[in-house]
Amino acid sequence: MNGASREALAAARERLDALTDNTSVDVGTLAGELAAVTTLLDREVSLRRVLTDPAQAGEGKAELARRLLGGQVGGEAADLVSGMVRSRWSQSRDLADALEDLANIADLTAAQQTGALDDVEDELFRFGRIVSSNTELRAALTDRAATASAKSELLRTLLGGRAHATTERLVTRLVTAPRGRSLESGLESLSKLAAERRDRLVAVVTSAVPLSDTQKQRLGAALAKLYGHTMHLNIDVDPEVLGGIRVQVGDEVINGSLADRIEDAGRRLAG
Repeated sequence: MNGASREALAAARERLDALTDNTSVDVGTLAGELAAVTTLLDREVSLRRVLTDPAQAGEGKAELARRLLGGQVGGEAADLVSGMVRSRWSQSRDLADALEDLANIADLTAAQQTGALDDVEDELFRFGRIVSSNTELRAALTDRAATASAKSELLRTLLGGRAHATTERLVTRLVTAPRGRSLESGLESLSKLAAERRDRLVAVVTSAVPLSDTQKQRLGAALAKLYGHTMHLNIDVDPEVLGGIRVQVGDEVINGSLADRIEDAGRRLAG
């Protein structure tokens, strides 16, 4: 992607991150729904063109998406798609490509939330090695004459009970709907997405009052120093924190007054 589509995808990824960081969202279900919308837009080319037509008002396209998807997918997926069609896309196919990207990210995020992301990344890599070294298997998985159900059954035989469910879903989607890519390039793209997820840490920060930009920067820098990763901050305001701050990174919870935490952040950065 380039130009407007790249910017639209970046914005959609941020919205997806905000959704998946919310513990009340079923990320696995969201992934499946986004994949289903991708299939719909691949099949309905005229609809895809309408939803990406720059001559149409963004809100009108968003309302059309909501009407079409209402009752078919959950509210989170419908809202995400509606936000995406408000954006400008360089070409209509880019919208479907972006939705597939978000579906894969959501599946990988679900694996990350259960501590299985490292396994999934390793399984994707090993499956790619197996395919590259087995010409008969590659031929069977890429045979255009074979039905999607036949390929799915073959993958169930190969991966069922041997690989994580997320790995099986990602590979099955890739094999049954390659969307013009080679199997090798698709697996490489999935591996890169998994690596990006693994390098991303999220801190859920709850404070009694909104934090200033300076405080956010200092806290983010301190947490990045502490955990050795760039930190994404999700800020929530709760007056019951009583002037303090609560930071949760994964299963670890840090409690303390804002002043104490910022002072400690400064000490960590200095030393």
